[in-house]
Amino acid sequence: MLLRIVPRKNLSGLVSAVVAAALALAPVAPVSAQEGKGGPPILRDTETEVLLREYTRPILRAAGLEKQNIQMVIINDASFNAFVADGRRIFVNYGAIMQSETPNQLIGVLAHETGHLAGGHLAKLRQQLATAQTQMIIATVLGAGALAMGARSGSGSGLANAGAAALAGPGEMIRRSLLSYQRQQEENADRAGVKFLTATGQSPKGMYETFKRFTSESLFAARGADPYLQSHPMPADRVEALEGLARQSPYWDKKDEPSLQLRHDMARAKISAFMERPDTVARRYPLSDTGLPARYARAISTYLHGDLRSALAQIDTLIQVQPNNPYFYEVRGQALLEGGRPAEAIAPLRKAVQLSNHAPLIEMLLGQALVGTDNNAYTDEAIAILRAAVSREGEAPLGYSQLAMAYGRKGDYAEADLASAQAAFLRGDNKTARELASRAKTRFAVGSPGWVKADDIVSAKPLPGQKGE
Repeated sequence: MLLRIVPRKNLSGLVSAVVAAALALAPVAPVSAQEGKGGPPILRDTETEVLLREYTRPILRAAGLEKQNIQMVIINDASFNAFVADGRRIFVNYGAIMQSETPNQLIGVLAHETGHLAGGHLAKLRQQLATAQTQMIIATVLGAGALAMGARSGSGSGLANAGAAALAGPGEMIRRSLLSYQRQQEENADRAGVKFLTATGQSPKGMYETFKRFTSESLFAARGADPYLQSHPMPADRVEALEGLARQSPYWDKKDEPSLQLRHDMARAKISAFMERPDTVARRYPLSDTGLPARYARAISTYLHGDLRSALAQIDTLIQVQPNNPYFYEVRGQALLEGGRPAEAIAPLRKAVQLSNHAPLIEMLLGQALVGTDNNAYTDEAIAILRAAVSREGEAPLGYSQLAMAYGRKGDYAEADLASAQAAFLRGDNKTARELASRAKTRFAVGSPGWVKADDIVSAKPLPGQKGE
């Protein structure tokens, strides 16, 4: 589990240091930021998100969290990591998907993170931090008082040293207490993860294999480290305990279904094609590899970096193999759309929408193609499709930005301003969002649904990482 907490400005530097030591296990791209290195911090892809939801659904059911609407969020980071941060979402780096060779390895990591959610570890950790803050403030005040007494009495270093000890001693004790508490959380999440996997008839071997791999990579770094200053259990001890639990499962040797392995490999191939350099993709998926995932990766990489005609031909051969795969039609439509041929993108994207049971992100692509034709005959259809998409997927700026263009083409400038404001707000540009929403309010009747939505944006406080006034 990874957390990134920004301490409040009114906390002392000492308190901030304790919080950082307890929670800053590794750098995390802030989800609310507009963009990170190499692109936006969040990656969206229907194919991959559907697969991750299928991975987590039985685990969440076993954990009693099925009705909590836990969302899966893919982070634009090539390192292997997954974490929970708010009790409502499981964040997964795309690197974790890429580096998990089997579904079971990734499912094991997701089971561990579900253990954190089921255990209420985030709320409990916040309680621990609140207690630590209070204790630290008291210790700081007492320590500062001792230092001041020493200075006033002119007694030299005796009271001053006592004051310094009062400042440093409790801080170290509290830091060790917090780290110990978090180590216990990790151990509990391991046990819960194995429990959920067993309850759903899945093997915990993938979870063990993943943690063992990272143990071997981190053993040298942990050599000689104080085990009481580690936020996670010492690697060897943790994996040894996990192995003992995992091998007790009757499903230890159960393998992933071949059809699931294929879908897993297809998602990895797609991520590789979109996120890696073309030469890297070519090495990972050489022409000698005639498997479907390799052909998928090469087709996408070709449309992104090569010849569109060749890419379309490769995609068409994929469609011949799996004519009911919505994501092949999605890629074909996206290639045509980004290749400046929106009218030709409409047909494959319509097919993708149909086969995907109206996936909202694909509907947004279709709406973009309809808007991109500059054909007014498509305007009403684009608005209907985009409104349906944003009603079910309200966190994708693309849907609102295309909706704004469609409304503008129709001459409905109130709705166009509102949609533009919503898109800006989702991109994290709070200042622009407020300006557009303020203008939208002047176009709507006071108290109308559009006016209320615009007013909500004007009144909204900037999120961390967003542009303010």
